[in-house]
Amino acid sequence: MNTLTLAAISESSADTALLVLRLALGPMLFAHGYQKLFMGGRIDGTAGWFESMGMKPGRVNAWAAAITETTTGVLMTVGFLTPLAAAGMVGVMVVAWFTHRGAFFVFKDGWEYNYVIGAVAIAVGTLGAGGWSLDGVLGIDTDLAGWTGFAIAAGVGLLSGFGTLAAFYRPDPEGTAD
Repeated sequence: MNTLTLAAISESSADTALLVLRLALGPMLFAHGYQKLFMGGRIDGTAGWFESMGMKPGRVNAWAAAITETTTGVLMTVGFLTPLAAAGMVGVMVVAWFTHRGAFFVFKDGWEYNYVIGAVAIAVGTLGAGGWSLDGVLGIDTDLAGWTGFAIAAGVGLLSGFGTLAAFYRPDPEGTAD
């Protein structure tokens, strides 16, 4: 029986896999932040939507989400301070999950998408950005990987998400929303 071990995976294939994951996560989250800033209803539209979900004040939370999404999207894409970028993504996904927790499937306004993005961000934060990244070029990729990366990505991410909810989640009582 042929078993694949982590030691059997070449460094270049691991770097390639991490690059693929970063290029999936980073631009996607950047696009969400960019959309909040420059497209559709922009910050005002996002603020109204956030208010309707109980994230008050909506304008403050819209700016925070847009800036976090664009910044962490860029950081993840280029692989710079990757566990911190992952933590920002996890924080945003915790808030998104909590405000969309009524159903599982995304087509029913559920949280499956948020869960997958958060889980992949934690995995990338734990593994590190890989050699094809700014972290790799600067020689800090291994300093931030492993349990340190996990603690930053998962720990800081979950704390920031639940901290944001504790500070700003104020839904209207049933039946009183406009």
